Order: sequence, then C-alpha cells, then structure tokens
Amino acid sequence: MSTTEKQTRAKRSKAEVSYELLRSRILDGTYGPGYRLVLSQLARETGVSTIPLREALRRLQSDGLVEVVRNIGARVAAFDATQVEHSLQVLARLEGYATAISAPLMTARHIERSREINARMTRALEDFDPAAFTALNREFHFSVYEHCPDRHLVSLLEAEWARLDHMRRSTFSHVPGRARRSVAEHERLLELIEARAQAQEIEQVACAHKIATADALREAQGAH
Repeated sequence: MSTTEKQTRAKRSKAEVSYELLRSRILDGTYGPGYRLVLSQLARETGVSTIPLREALRRLQSDGLVEVVRNIGARVAAFDATQVEHSLQVLARLEGYATAISAPLMTARHIERSREINARMTRALEDFDPAAFTALNREFHFSVYEHCPDRHLVSLLEAEWARLDHMRRSTFSHVPGRARRSVAEHERLLELIEARAQAQEIEQVACAHKIATADALREAQGAH
C-alpha cells in the first residue's frame, strides 16, 4: 500500500470515528435538538481535528440529524412534526411489505419473543418514559424484520429508523395517547401472523399501524 493510500485510509477512519461519535451523542440526547455544533468546541471535546469533524457534520446533515442555519451554523436538527409525518408515511409502506414477507418465516418461538417485547411495552406505559418506550418499539418491529428475506429492504428500514431516531424519540412525547393504542395494534399484528393470515391483510394492518402514528402527530400539531 502506498503512502498516499495509507493517508487516505487514515483520514477516512478519523472521519468515520467522528461521524459515529457525533451521531451517538445526538441519538442519546447528549447533543439535544438545537444544540450548536461548533467545530473548535467539538475538537476540544472529542480530541479530533476539525477536518474529519467537518466531514462528519456533512454526513450527519445528509442523514437529517444536523441542519445548517444562516448566521448560526451547524446545529442538531430540531423536532419537525411535518418532516416526521412525511417520513412515517413512506416508512408505513416499507414496513407493511416487510412485515408481510417476514410473517411466513416466523415460528411460534419467534412470535412469542415479539409478544414478550410488546408485554414490556405495556409495562412501560405505567411509568411512561417516551425514550425508553420508543427503544422498545424499535426492538419490537425489528424482531419481525430480522426474518425478512429481502436484506436490501431491511437495510432501507434500518437507515430510515436511524435517520429519524432522535426525532422519533420525541414522537410519543407529542402524542402520548398513541403509545397505548400502538401496543394494542402490535398484538393485533402478532395475532394475524400467528393465524397465518393472508399477506395482503398483514401488509394493510402493518401499514395502517404506522400511518396512525403519523395521523396522531398531525392532529396533535393542529390542536396547537
């Protein structure tokens, strides 16, 4: 390997590490919505030079996690109900199809595992924590998608969930009443999968489940 290739690989590595570090801090709430991402400050905090940090911020902007505002600079993207609603509408179609083609490959043991996660979501309603509930919600859905035979589709789902994670963490804060209905809809999906219902019915119910969250968010915003 030439010296130039080694330097390029090292540069990419630093940029990748910077990206993963900043992304994790955004998703875990260390850098909350609206937090200003000043390169010099980030360099001091992370011990990484500004060049890979700048590249990382560009990637995070493409992911929708960072926005650049005139006269302010880069900052963590704020909750945008309209953007989340639109993304949920797209995600509904992907998730509907993914659930339908995953269903025939789920055994009784797989269904029981998904049901146990949903039971944990039910218990979480008692002392409601939107962030924890959203994490369980993701775990539930991916306990179904892990059986999906279309790995490209799973990659699309993972990318979309990751892009929305920091905003979705707040979704149930805006529509807390949606959480209880969501758990009931999960159980309905599992009942259909268990009964070996037609793929079309499973797809429609799974799609409607996600669209219901988008509708609830839109109604909540309209009430303000």
